[in-house]
Amino acid sequence: MSHIIEIDPTVDYACKQVLGNPLLPEITIHFLNAVLTPESPIVEVEILNPINEQKFESDKLSILDIRAIDQLDRIFNVEVQRTKTTGLAKRITYYSAGNFVDQLEQGDGYEQLRPSIGICILTVDLFSHFERPTYHNSFRMRTVDGFEFTDSLEIHTIELSKVTRANDNWRVRGPLEQWIHFFLEAKGSTMEGLRERLVDPVFEKAIGVLEMIQKTPDQRRQYEDRLRAERDEKARLQAAIEEGEARGEARGEARGKAEGKSEEKASTIRLLQGLLMQELASIADLQAQSLEELDRRIADLQLQLRNRIG
Repeated sequence: MSHIIEIDPTVDYACKQVLGNPLLPEITIHFLNAVLTPESPIVEVEILNPINEQKFESDKLSILDIRAIDQLDRIFNVEVQRTKTTGLAKRITYYSAGNFVDQLEQGDGYEQLRPSIGICILTVDLFSHFERPTYHNSFRMRTVDGFEFTDSLEIHTIELSKVTRANDNWRVRGPLEQWIHFFLEAKGSTMEGLRERLVDPVFEKAIGVLEMIQKTPDQRRQYEDRLRAERDEKARLQAAIEEGEARGEARGEARGKAEGKSEEKASTIRLLQGLLMQELASIADLQAQSLEELDRRIADLQLQLRNRIG
């Protein structure tokens, strides 16, 4: 009997159970090596912030990123983003820079600082296809002609939205491509079918984590709670956007009316100036003035005209 996977590994609760599980560090190691392809492969990691179910229960909206450290004391921060929030690129940079700075305690020398590496998995575009059509981008501190200043800060972005979805005959190649397939295709696949496509033994364990979430009532409820909280947050943001648009339209309508009145008053001023044989003020200069100032000018010109007629 085929078992359909109902868990989406891009939901941060599931992602952390897969990549931030201190009982399965081999999964984290495989993922980091697949993304970074380092000269010295990562062979050991320690999860610095394993998921705390009790804390999760009390704070459904806490950020469930994954922090780890390897045998060379390099610090890693892995997170997943399913919405593009304002200032996201800066926030990713802030987290990675924070992990770098937080290493240093009073009295420590700067030479003790180890590299901080951030990895962000996104289901939305961070950069436009025109700017960066590739789904995997890596950033380090370099000169404009490519000379590296330091390897202390490194950021990787993986935009799943830019990946061409696999067809049935597509052969999954390479470690990173296998992880891309896992994140994109796990939900809705059969466990047997996913295992056939992802032959590396580490994915047997990763699929097993999704299966555990699916079958364990407490974990399934926490996954659903997280998914519901995410949907509620998206709805709240959408409502705020719509309210902002409505207010903008109202302000635009009010501004349009004000501009119409300004144009009408400017025309009146020019008409009165013509009757008084005065030099006509420019429309631009008049419309730059407030409605109250225009009313005062109209009143003054009308008084001048009455005095001339009288």
